[in-house]
Amino acid sequence: MSFFATLMMSLKSLRRNPTRTMLTALGIVIGIASVITMMEIGRGSSQAIQATIAKMGANTAMVMPGGMRFGGVSRGAGAAVSLVPADAEAIGEQCPSVAIYSPVVRGSGVQVIFGNTNWVPAYMYGVAPAYLSIRNWQIGSGRAFTDREVDANARVCLVGTTIVKELFNGVDPVGLELRIGSVTFTIVGVLKSKGANMMGMDEDDVVLTPWTTMRMRVTGLTTGSATNTSSTISSNPGELFAVSGLSLYPEQEASLTRDKLFYNKFTRLNQIVFAAVSTDKVNQAIAEVTQLLRRRHRLTIEQDDDFRIHNSSDFMSMMTSTSVLMTNLLLGVALISLVVGGVGIMNIMLVSVTERTREIGLRMAVGARSRDILKQFMVEAVVLCLVGGIVGIMVGHGASLLVNHYLNWPIASSPEAVVAAVVVSASVGIVFGFYPAWKASKLDPIEALRYE
Repeated sequence: MSFFATLMMSLKSLRRNPTRTMLTALGIVIGIASVITMMEIGRGSSQAIQATIAKMGANTAMVMPGGMRFGGVSRGAGAAVSLVPADAEAIGEQCPSVAIYSPVVRGSGVQVIFGNTNWVPAYMYGVAPAYLSIRNWQIGSGRAFTDREVDANARVCLVGTTIVKELFNGVDPVGLELRIGSVTFTIVGVLKSKGANMMGMDEDDVVLTPWTTMRMRVTGLTTGSATNTSSTISSNPGELFAVSGLSLYPEQEASLTRDKLFYNKFTRLNQIVFAAVSTDKVNQAIAEVTQLLRRRHRLTIEQDDDFRIHNSSDFMSMMTSTSVLMTNLLLGVALISLVVGGVGIMNIMLVSVTERTREIGLRMAVGARSRDILKQFMVEAVVLCLVGGIVGIMVGHGASLLVNHYLNWPIASSPEAVVAAVVVSASVGIVFGFYPAWKASKLDPIEALRYE
């Protein structure tokens, strides 16, 4: 008997009891739909993680101060005053695998004001112009501030689109003045929107200024040794250009005092971010920076680093592996549903063999061979699974679209998952349909004809 004739006969047998056929295929539909949904959600999560890391810069790393102990009590990570501007300059000059670098000074909880409207940005950083390239920030309007403005402690800033929305009602603010704390800054540029990162934080809620300006005029000078002695900018607006309580330099000429604000070489930095010359040079750049900072900080072999270096590629690997683990876990649960559906198909096929015993005996009596009976029941099982698989693919993709629409979870179509679903459907039909088909093919024709 030809395959086409066998297929037609199998379809005719399945149409005899459509309700049972649909219920039998339902297990496969649920299993395949679960697999497709989990694969698309998992793939979307992985792509979202990679996109977030790409926005941060895949070849970047961040140096942060380490922890410290005082009187036997740990002050926690970041408490040590271990990073100074000279460290950043040395990284740029003495680490050949480092392409660009930027000091970073954080301004946490500082209020920005325009007119009678105020806002507290989620991120406020004092940086160098190279920071924009390191973090893949682009200018939407206006311009970036320059290295000369960093050296001059210029009161200029860049703002994100969220700041424009909250303080300026969406109007381009380039050229307008913005008050950060009690210091007036001129907005020279607006950053292009990045949206939310993978943690759901709004990356556009940001203000960037020259790092020297942020440290000298907004957050105050932070200097010191292991005891973290500090001095701050005077709170008197008339004394914003002087450091109170500490004489840092000899008397300067009047013109220099008026035109340039000098910073102490021991000024504390919150971070130093840098980008390697290429992605495959990140680990080498980290090794060079580590060796340089240990030498500059005069650390002996027995002493631990007084700084920490975070690599974005390591972070991406960790997040990706976590996403893959969760996807595989959910996929395992979905595969259990698929196995249950396969068992249901085998059960129904066994019932079908029992119900159609006389039919099988009659076919054998008129010349059908055992392999024809085996082929017919195998085709029925495979057709059931393939139809269930196709419907499951559509249901699974629809479910992932609903998840994306109502829960805003990222999804991504997975052609590999579709192909795998078809292959798995056929495999389930073959594996779970073989035994009922084999049992049908081994019936004795005489006994089958006598079956009531």
